[in-house]
Amino acid sequence: MILQAMKFNEFQDCKALLDMLEDVEYVSKYRYDLEIKFDMMLEWFIRTKLGITTSPILAYASDKRKVNLLELYMVVKREGGNRNVTSNNLWVVVAKDMGFDYQDGEFMRLMYTMYLDVLVYYYKFKSTQQEVFKRETVKNEENKRQSWSYNDKQETIADRKKRSSSAGCIPE
Repeated sequence: MILQAMKFNEFQDCKALLDMLEDVEYVSKYRYDLEIKFDMMLEWFIRTKLGITTSPILAYASDKRKVNLLELYMVVKREGGNRNVTSNNLWVVVAKDMGFDYQDGEFMRLMYTMYLDVLVYYYKFKSTQQEVFKRETVKNEENKRQSWSYNDKQETIADRKKRSSSAGCIPE
């Protein structure tokens, strides 16, 4: 399985995993493996991209229960993202959906901010950057084709003029 072989050496690897999370059916089917890979990805991102090497990923609530960061990511995404959850005061809903108490809502916001917010921002930035690059590449290819087409027409006219002048005809 691709998921089990996945390693994180560059951000494209993170992007590939985050892209996999778009398929809710896939997430529910491979939840356990995805949780492990998601934590590995987060650790790689925090250490490599953010340069934070002093503390390990320890996401535990006050009652010593581990906060499942993949689940937190998925619940916040389902609720419309960090901005929507925050502006509509839905962190208590997020906490309850994850099996925590209402009073843990603020803690969930803190966990999201600490571990996921920059990752999601970077992912969106890289995805947008990739789309812009694709569009520019397509546009450049179209411009090249149009240029070649124009140059081919110009050559054809020039060739006709040469042929007609070499045959003794008066050029147009």
